[in-house]
Amino acid sequence: MACASFTKLNATSSQWIGHQSFGQRTGSSSTYSVTRRVSLPIRAGSYTDELVKTAKTVASPGRGILAIDESNATCGKRLASIGLDNTETNRQAYRQLLLTTPGLGEYISGAILFEETLYQSTTDGKKFVDCLCDQNIVPGIKVDKGLVPLPGSNNESWCQGLDGLASRSAEYYKQGARFAKWRTVVSIPCGPSALAVKEAAWGLARYAAISQDNGLVPIVEPEILLDGDHPIERTLEVAEKVWSQVFFYLAENNVVFEGILLKPSMVTPGAEHKEKASPETVAKYTLTMLKRRVPPAVPGIMFLSGGQSEMEATLNLNAMNQSPNPWHVSFSYARALQNSVLKTWQGRAENIVAGQKALLERAKANSSAQLGKYSGAGESDDAKKGMFVKGYTY
Repeated sequence: MACASFTKLNATSSQWIGHQSFGQRTGSSSTYSVTRRVSLPIRAGSYTDELVKTAKTVASPGRGILAIDESNATCGKRLASIGLDNTETNRQAYRQLLLTTPGLGEYISGAILFEETLYQSTTDGKKFVDCLCDQNIVPGIKVDKGLVPLPGSNNESWCQGLDGLASRSAEYYKQGARFAKWRTVVSIPCGPSALAVKEAAWGLARYAAISQDNGLVPIVEPEILLDGDHPIERTLEVAEKVWSQVFFYLAENNVVFEGILLKPSMVTPGAEHKEKASPETVAKYTLTMLKRRVPPAVPGIMFLSGGQSEMEATLNLNAMNQSPNPWHVSFSYARALQNSVLKTWQGRAENIVAGQKALLERAKANSSAQLGKYSGAGESDDAKKGMFVKGYTY
């Protein structure tokens, strides 16, 4: 059952961009007469007020998103790293550790779940969705169906999952989900081709419109992969191109910007570039890109970590919050929140409390970074280790 603060609200009447006049040529090349005035609507369905409220809740000061939406196969790889078999029981045990951590809601505002987790309960029979709602954490759901090869491209991918998305989203809403995530990727070493960029942008826009129609705030995530040896300037160039097309197609699909969240990559050099960028440089290039491309109507920017070390991702986020931004600038981390937890837990019941403590420490560090108050003092060597995997898949 959805928590009370996320129940469906009745929306106000349709919103309007305004009235746009279109001229029609009447003979002279310099003479036009206005023949009609056309109203261009921003789509405002019955969920609009709720979408805006949900997005603001997720984008609340000092909080960010815990991403635990790995597919069963990817979760299996995480479990294998500590010697556990990939069984539903073990996946449930790990996710129960994460989602029942006392005090988590102080630093975490949303949790992205895999479909299996959305319908699971604790060993005591309490739904995971209710565990989240009890801490004022908004439940979210991964809705894409993964990446497949894109014919006609430079060995690039496209994201599938639009078929049946409306009906699935409606069911996820009934189960308690209030936001959604769709991840597609853009590869710089592969071009990127114009086809791949357009496909990524259009797919995200269609998903966003369908999600909003069904009460889910869409997280828009065109991940620009770290793979490559390119400089930071090249990443900036590609990121600007990608995000310009994303917002063009979001507008064409009448998506309500106040009811979305973004999950961009930080603008960094390629993982194999000879020079590593400082947090200040990453912040400068990333914020430059965002200010050029993202309207201030968007409530939240929830960065992905993309294989950075736990400490690196937190330092970069902190650098971006040293001065006011037009949007809430925060985190939506998976590996950068979970890595220390797995190593601490090791699949043992006696380590659950210690594992939860490790999660709280990382969540608190990123909460401090969202507020621009993180120093990095006292971080462990493990927190400084990079987690980049070439060609990484979820």
